[in-house]
Amino acid sequence: MEEQFKRNIAYKLRIEKILAGIPIIENERFSFLNLENQKIIRINVIGSIVDKYVSDGEKKFLFLTLDDGSGQIKIKSFGDDAEKFSWISQGQIVIVIGTLRFFNNEVYISPETVREQNPKYLIVRKLETEKQNQNYQTQHSKPIQQKSLRESIIDLIKNSESNGGISMEILNSSTGMSSETVSNEIGRLLEEGTIFEPRPGIVRWLG
Repeated sequence: MEEQFKRNIAYKLRIEKILAGIPIIENERFSFLNLENQKIIRINVIGSIVDKYVSDGEKKFLFLTLDDGSGQIKIKSFGDDAEKFSWISQGQIVIVIGTLRFFNNEVYISPETVREQNPKYLIVRKLETEKQNQNYQTQHSKPIQQKSLRESIIDLIKNSESNGGISMEILNSSTGMSSETVSNEIGRLLEEGTIFEPRPGIVRWLG
């Protein structure tokens, strides 16, 4: 069980991302957070402590509220762990590594380590996570880009029917794509019988 715990990645996330995830419950217990088809169990988040509540009674606990500018999430410690993190105070910028928990319809963090950080790291983390999001969107938008190219080519061919077809040169310049990319798409359309080539370098719509 301990080896499995160590293998879980501590994902660097903005709080808004954590709150957008879907808690997965298995056998009436929280299993993981489903975020864009990733199983999130441990997280690494930076933010400012905006609220602190401590109970030193029979049941000791420490509740902190972390804010990173995108949202707020609770950090909860109980028993001896509450004393371990009692040094944290409102207004501090901290980095928190911990496991996600879910109780009473709320996702919160059970901290493993908390360290004070320079405020500049809030900006560094924001830029870091934005870059991750851009890379993810780029990777998952490729099929859409290919579809858009195909539709653009078909529209150009259809609109040129009154002129007796359209040349490959015009298709290349109009789509803004490389000649190889356009040629590959034209080749697929020719194989499908969607278009035809009445003479070399000229294509027309067949439908």
